[in-house]
Amino acid sequence: MTNPRDSMKPRLPATLSDREFQRFSGFIYDHTGIKMPPVKKTMLEARLQKRLKANSIASFEEYADFVFSQQGRASELIHLIDVVTTNKTDFFREPAHFDFLVKTALPAILDSRGNSVREPVRIWSAGCSTGEEPYTMAMVLSEFAAGMPDFRVAITASDICTQVLQTAKTAIYPEERTDPIPLNFKRKYLMRSREKTKSLVRIAPQVRSLVSFRRINFMDDDFGISEKMDIIFCRNVVIYFDKPTQQTLMRKFHKQLKPGGYLFIGHSETLSGLDVDFKAVASTVYRK
Repeated sequence: MTNPRDSMKPRLPATLSDREFQRFSGFIYDHTGIKMPPVKKTMLEARLQKRLKANSIASFEEYADFVFSQQGRASELIHLIDVVTTNKTDFFREPAHFDFLVKTALPAILDSRGNSVREPVRIWSAGCSTGEEPYTMAMVLSEFAAGMPDFRVAITASDICTQVLQTAKTAIYPEERTDPIPLNFKRKYLMRSREKTKSLVRIAPQVRSLVSFRRINFMDDDFGISEKMDIIFCRNVVIYFDKPTQQTLMRKFHKQLKPGGYLFIGHSETLSGLDVDFKAVASTVYRK
């Protein structure tokens, strides 16, 4: 006879077996390029618990069968990627890059164009997370353009995670996240919430208008970007990839850049040991 007390006991959370961990980690690597070594098993288990709960699924085995099915790939795969990707960013992160951008890279690009200055400078913020990097670019370039009426810029910002892209598109942030932004930039480019009880700010329309967002998976053969880029920022992203994946991605970036274009990577990253045709021009800055 069933003990009625059993139905009152909380259901224990599912545990991720080694077999299922290998199944998920292999798929995540193949689909996103992100390595999931065994030390990340506990982290992956905790993150996937959210998707089991959202789908009312009791076990990781059942969830794996679902997410790898035709129906699951169509409806759930994007949510799986959202929970396993790491998104860490700040306004004016690694500020030396923005100094190099306006003092060296942009003048060199514009000088090489001669009379074609009205053509927009095209910049790709690859792995933009919640949007702080492309909006930093847009603020810095708005200042750069102040004395150059013919200057144009078009910023493409991308990420694989749909949740962070939605935050980026709304451009609303807790006020404390804007601490790294210089005061004169805050006055010009941020708008405070009308509700005084909410410590929220929104990026001003003239800055938002410079940035377009799209979802891009670095593992896709074709990024779907028809225009060649003058500058690519891909910072603190490839540290999650192994060397072969890094090399493949950097070759794709090289192909996407115009001759003389610039690639900016993160302070803890390097192209050393990769067979790619870039020349180092500053710390973590390379040129095609």
